[in-house]
Amino acid sequence: MRAAHAIAAALAAALLPLPAFAQAPGQANTPAIVMFLIFIVATMYITYWAAKRTRTTSDFYTAGGGITGFQNGLAIAGDYLSAASFLGIAGMVYVSGFDGMIYAIGFLFGWPVVMFLIAERLRNLGRYNFADVTSYRLSETPLRVLAASASLLVIALYLIAQMVGAGKLIVLLFGIRYELAVVIVGALMILYVGFGGMTATTWVQIIKAVLMLFGATLMAFLVLAAFKFNPDAMLAEAVRVHPTGSAIMAPGSQVSSNPLNALSLGIALAFGTAGLPHILMRFFTVPNAKEARKSVIWASSFIGYFYLLTFIIGFGGIALLVRNPQFFEVASDGSFDMIKGLIGGTNMVAVHLANAVGGSLLLGFLAAVTFATIVAVVAGLTLAGAAAISHDLYANVFARGKATEAKQLKISRISTVTLGVIAILLGIVFENQNVAFMVGLAFAVAASANFPVLVLSIAWRGCTTRGATIGGFIGLFVATLWVVLSSTVWVDVFGNAAPIVPFPNPGILSIPLAFVAIWLFSTLDRSQRAVQERAAFDALRVRSETGIGASSASDH
Repeated sequence: MRAAHAIAAALAAALLPLPAFAQAPGQANTPAIVMFLIFIVATMYITYWAAKRTRTTSDFYTAGGGITGFQNGLAIAGDYLSAASFLGIAGMVYVSGFDGMIYAIGFLFGWPVVMFLIAERLRNLGRYNFADVTSYRLSETPLRVLAASASLLVIALYLIAQMVGAGKLIVLLFGIRYELAVVIVGALMILYVGFGGMTATTWVQIIKAVLMLFGATLMAFLVLAAFKFNPDAMLAEAVRVHPTGSAIMAPGSQVSSNPLNALSLGIALAFGTAGLPHILMRFFTVPNAKEARKSVIWASSFIGYFYLLTFIIGFGGIALLVRNPQFFEVASDGSFDMIKGLIGGTNMVAVHLANAVGGSLLLGFLAAVTFATIVAVVAGLTLAGAAAISHDLYANVFARGKATEAKQLKISRISTVTLGVIAILLGIVFENQNVAFMVGLAFAVAASANFPVLVLSIAWRGCTTRGATIGGFIGLFVATLWVVLSSTVWVDVFGNAAPIVPFPNPGILSIPLAFVAIWLFSTLDRSQRAVQERAAFDALRVRSETGIGASSASDH
């Protein structure tokens, strides 16, 4: 742990003289710096404590399976309520009003799918990640290659959103260069995961969830207090000052402008949750299926409550921020554009609103909470990526199950550092993307590649290795190609004049295509291996529904 202390000290030293790196329009915020340092010190201690308990691969990937349902529900909420949930959705409500909640509704809708189709069976069938489940009765090598490929792409897209959110936040508050801000987040994430594994990641996520729920509740309370707890007055003021007027209260503009894209987005958000590797991985941290179900119930409650608060925060931002020109880039005549002129962009609506209703102290607290949010999510993503590389690819594909635990842990930590560097680079390249939108694309890929394979492998007797592999890769390839050819990458990143595909979300095509391909190629598979896989379905069903033979929690 000397390395951890050395890096922590270096980070603290880098943070203290932050104003020296100032670039307009950011300025250092003393309460934010203090609270950031408190959070960093506290989480470094957790990492030190967790590192002493992380002795096996089970400890590293699943915290030994000893987390309770309530704790795991909080940790899932901490993992799921990302920068997109807080910064992105509040910013989308600020821009488009009621329509901005389409992402929140979609994010929340996925949890019943997880509850009734996935959670219990996942815990009963797997040990470390969802690839253990898909390869339970199917051929291990092709399924793990597919799972690792899809997971790493989903993680990359998700990481972009978190790193962009973190970078913009720190630039706004500390006035440092964006690139340096992203490097700081990446370094902290490498520390948490590399040394503390799932135990440290879990407790960082729990602390972050508690702080975030408290901070959002306090913000919503102060916003409503500004209008004497009259939501109608807040909404009326928002309509009065917004450039589009009453249109912000008329849902449907995102749907009517391109119905296929809206439907595509809705499908991806509904089913993407059940394909997110870092969320599915959390169900292996509890001791049994009963605690897995409790996890979903608690997580759904916390997440649903939080999204109600983002509605208030978004509309509160519309109504209150225009009263504070200091949050905008003001022209020489004193005018400003409330949408395009917001300092730091619309992803910073919640941060500016905290300053408006609570001053620098609440701003500092919210900044620390948002920073904790991003680091916790990035840590969870990185851990899932390390599992895909070390457990799926190295241990079970290249080493064919003969790798020692010590070697797996070493590969996991090397993977963590590598993913951290990649996350930093992606955060810099995609600096100007809306974070909620980028997460929407990650959901689309997860719903296209992981979800169909996972569901059909545990729920349909006829699913075979050939069908699952071909169908999964088709979903992955189509979703990826569509994203690359869309305005998100083809125009915004590559600089082309127009996208090749008509809308950015691929789910309406890639998800049904994956299901149909799995069905078709499984049905046509008459090999002896396919016969054995269909016959093994009965044993899978018994274990998935009863838990007989499932891995148990480790003792500590």
